[in-house]
Amino acid sequence: MDTLKCPECFAPVAAEDRFCEACGRNLLVRRTPLGGPTGPAQASCILCGSPDIDDEDYCTQCGRHQPSARDRVEYTLGAVSGVSDRGKRRARNEDSMAFGHVAGKGVAAVVCDGVASSERAEQASQAAADAAVDVLLNALIDTADAEQAMVDAVAASCFAVEQLVENEPMEPGARGVAPSCTFVSALVTGSSVTIGWVGDSRAYWLSAEGSKQLTSDDTWAAQLVSEGVLTEEQARTDRRAHVLSRWIGADAGRVEPQVVTLKPTSPGVFLLCSDGLHNYRPEPEDLQPLLPCGPEEFVKVALEAGGHDNITVVLVPFSPHVAE
Repeated sequence: MDTLKCPECFAPVAAEDRFCEACGRNLLVRRTPLGGPTGPAQASCILCGSPDIDDEDYCTQCGRHQPSARDRVEYTLGAVSGVSDRGKRRARNEDSMAFGHVAGKGVAAVVCDGVASSERAEQASQAAADAAVDVLLNALIDTADAEQAMVDAVAASCFAVEQLVENEPMEPGARGVAPSCTFVSALVTGSSVTIGWVGDSRAYWLSAEGSKQLTSDDTWAAQLVSEGVLTEEQARTDRRAHVLSRWIGADAGRVEPQVVTLKPTSPGVFLLCSDGLHNYRPEPEDLQPLLPCGPEEFVKVALEAGGHDNITVVLVPFSPHVAE
């Protein structure tokens, strides 16, 4: 029989252990790296091969700016996987994702899209995603109420983004561009999923028996559709299509997510994504053919369609009554 080992320090552990006695790691919880990827994408200069890269990702030998590790991020934890890509037109990737699972309890996943017009958008999205996923993982450990956990997760995200301004105030004249992001998350157990969102990042349910969009965009255009002022087709091309009516940010005021809980009776996949994907494949039936694929294929579709924005996709497989 194979000996179990701690994934952090590789010390031997027993199946019933909750913590590693050698390093203290919680053996029940695994999550994506806190803070996301940092620094250049590789250790040596892409032009001259020099290993001397400064803190701003410039080669000290030839001066070439190096691709960021955030340009293309790929994570896999068990059956859950995610990809975040800078796309073809953006100077940097301002999307972030964080996810993790608690053994025998379930999965928590978060996608945040930094608002491009705001300062430190990539920091806002990463701080929000990290803060939220920690709250949701703790809720799984404690078997807490899922919908209240989603409200608490958004509150934690708001506080984390507000702290960016507290710790590093904006420059004079930067009014109206406080660090901001959108938010969508899923708390998945063996029998149900709770989805929470703020902004226009989306969640979908993809299944062989039928797929559907689980979220509604918090945008002025979507609001006009709900009020009967615009049709859905008109809204897609309206200049207000991506003007957010709700967001997470230091200037957003008190924010609570919209929350829904579902109990699917058949296997399928929960998809969380930024608008870099759903701008090209907005309808559930547009995404249905990709059901057997990993997140790389979803991102590839958006890149081949133009890749005008950052693209982030997280997939959480679901089987009824089978906890992660």
